[in-house]
Amino acid sequence: MNAIRALLESQHLLALFLTIAAGYVAGAANIKGFSLGAGAVLFVALAIGAFAPGAAPAPLVGTLGLLLFLYSIGLAYGPEFFRGLLSASGLRANLAALCGLAAAGAITVLLVRSGRAALPDALGLFAGAGTSTPSLQAALAALNSDQPAVGYSVAYPFGVAGPILLMYLYLALFKPPMSTPENRQALTLEVVLRNPRWFGRRFPELVPTLPSAVRATAIREEHRNRVPTDETVLDDGDVLLLVSTDSAALEQARHALGDAAPGRIVRDRGDLDYVQIFVSSQQAAGRTIGDLADGPLAEASMLHVRRGDSDLMPTRDLVLELGDRVGLLSSRERRDDVRRFLGDSIRSTADISYVSIGVGAALGALVGLVPIPIPGVGHVTLGFAGILVVALTLGKLRRTAGLTWTVPLSANLVLRNLGLTLFLAQVGLASGDRFVNTVRATGATFLLLGALICVVLVVVTMLVARLVFRLAADEVLGVVSAVTGNPGIVAYASRAAGTDQPDIMYATVFPSMTILKIVFVQVVAALLAG
Repeated sequence: MNAIRALLESQHLLALFLTIAAGYVAGAANIKGFSLGAGAVLFVALAIGAFAPGAAPAPLVGTLGLLLFLYSIGLAYGPEFFRGLLSASGLRANLAALCGLAAAGAITVLLVRSGRAALPDALGLFAGAGTSTPSLQAALAALNSDQPAVGYSVAYPFGVAGPILLMYLYLALFKPPMSTPENRQALTLEVVLRNPRWFGRRFPELVPTLPSAVRATAIREEHRNRVPTDETVLDDGDVLLLVSTDSAALEQARHALGDAAPGRIVRDRGDLDYVQIFVSSQQAAGRTIGDLADGPLAEASMLHVRRGDSDLMPTRDLVLELGDRVGLLSSRERRDDVRRFLGDSIRSTADISYVSIGVGAALGALVGLVPIPIPGVGHVTLGFAGILVVALTLGKLRRTAGLTWTVPLSANLVLRNLGLTLFLAQVGLASGDRFVNTVRATGATFLLLGALICVVLVVVTMLVARLVFRLAADEVLGVVSAVTGNPGIVAYASRAAGTDQPDIMYATVFPSMTILKIVFVQVVAALLAG
């Protein structure tokens, strides 16, 4: 054992990657639908750190990991975050989460004031109960101590399992009605025009009358398939190809226009052929569908945009991203030109602009250094929250002065998970010895205190969201997932609700709550450290 300990303490990279591998093996264990996922890396790291206290790599490894995690989160959730801030439901969701966060913060301060927990331990418990890795980093930096990592690691398991258990009880006891889940797959329907209202009228007059979720993407007239233009005149017997992710909306459009005519357009590929192309070129990424439809893709008709596992309707304001798969109709003569413009390279979708990442992360680091005066407290800095703020802004902008800020979804997920894993492994290895000593000294006390903070955080958020702001049940699950933060929680919420609302609420609330947690930790540390 001494030889193994000496090996780990002399080979930090070996210890780091052994921790990561063992952590993911442990995280994959599933007990009745519950698993720790990447969070298990922290517990394996604590065990190895307790066994070999000198095995921890340099703190810069954890710092880099957290930067990658926050920057990737911001780029991914930027549009949803700002859209949510401007919507009534988004404001209500953030206010409900703020109430829960304030209650959990009050409990944390009370623990310190009453002597139940020392300041570093209390802040670690707060970060762990909310599974907030950035808050832990803020506590470590504000107190210049690894001690908060101990409280974090003790509270973290209930921070993951507690919200899931409480949501399960909420659904089982109250059985709240859920919204009807939306179809994420694009559907097509061919309709023969039989409504005399449209005979002799131009195609642009028809478009605004269709249901908002339906697009007319092609027309068959005189036995030829064409992309409709502003000069296209409708006539009896014309066939329209309609596309939507909403089957009910398609049926509504069919009823208003005429009769179903399956196969007339899709079976004839002489004039228009369907192709699916990867967006991998910088000249296409970051531009709106409307901009492309009026320019490089003017002679093609876009049916849908596949992003991740979902089909998106190609509205004029939808911004293409690297890694999107675009389904469109194009003439055979123009098909190669369209492919060249969009890129159509799977290999290229994994390429990311290190220039944009370097510039964005540097800007975030600078914003995090700016002192913010708070009366009665002094000056605090956003620290790593500055990186999140800048990343959210760049994620919203998408493209500026020729720089594409976003990265393909697959690359974003890799960077995000790699960053989180590196941070948890480094922090756990550095604080394992202290964790064991603290648990021996406190027994179940810290476990109960962490559970208390988590229960207050979840229950207050849930009550305010449901009873005060009257959010739908699936939205409530999303808000609870966001204020507690762990991706495993929102995954459970999405499965339980069966709708997109938990994911949307998570994207709307999570960034702002992460920033507030970081600021709270710094303010409390400044006020109570003396």
